[in-house]
Amino acid sequence: MTDQHASRRMRAICLFVILASCIGCDRASKELATSRLKGQAGHSYLSDCVRVQYAENPGAFLGVGGSLSPQIRFWLLVVVNVLFLSVVAYLLVAKWDMPAARFAALAFLLAGGIGNLIDRVGHDGLVIDFLNLGIGPVRTGIFNVADVAITVGAIALFFLYPRANEQQEAAVSGRTP
Repeated sequence: MTDQHASRRMRAICLFVILASCIGCDRASKELATSRLKGQAGHSYLSDCVRVQYAENPGAFLGVGGSLSPQIRFWLLVVVNVLFLSVVAYLLVAKWDMPAARFAALAFLLAGGIGNLIDRVGHDGLVIDFLNLGIGPVRTGIFNVADVAITVGAIALFFLYPRANEQQEAAVSGRTP
């Protein structure tokens, strides 16, 4: 087996592990939230730093777009999402030689996006959320495991791209970054 084939195989294994673990944890946690929290009062842990409470989110991140008509939400949150996730999946497969950190960041974005898309398609346009973190009045919005994967991927890409641009500029000018 050539180094190129070994590298592709390792990337495929990493992609499978990230997708399976993120989507699996997301699905299991949402099933638990639905069976144990739906219709119940929220629960507080660690001196109210962690709250768990069932919520159905018709919108995107933090409910953005939740008040739009069902047809517009479908086009924005399902169709556009499928197109975006298709591009991410294409990049992961076609650009297998990208830096490992960028590959992992895109894989987390894909996993989280698929997790929430499964929810949205299976629950009439709704996503199950159940986690809230904070200290006193400073709190996050309510979210789920897929949102964590998306956030990890997005933050990683945010910090990786300035570095990638610096490396590209250095390569063009012949200097080391």
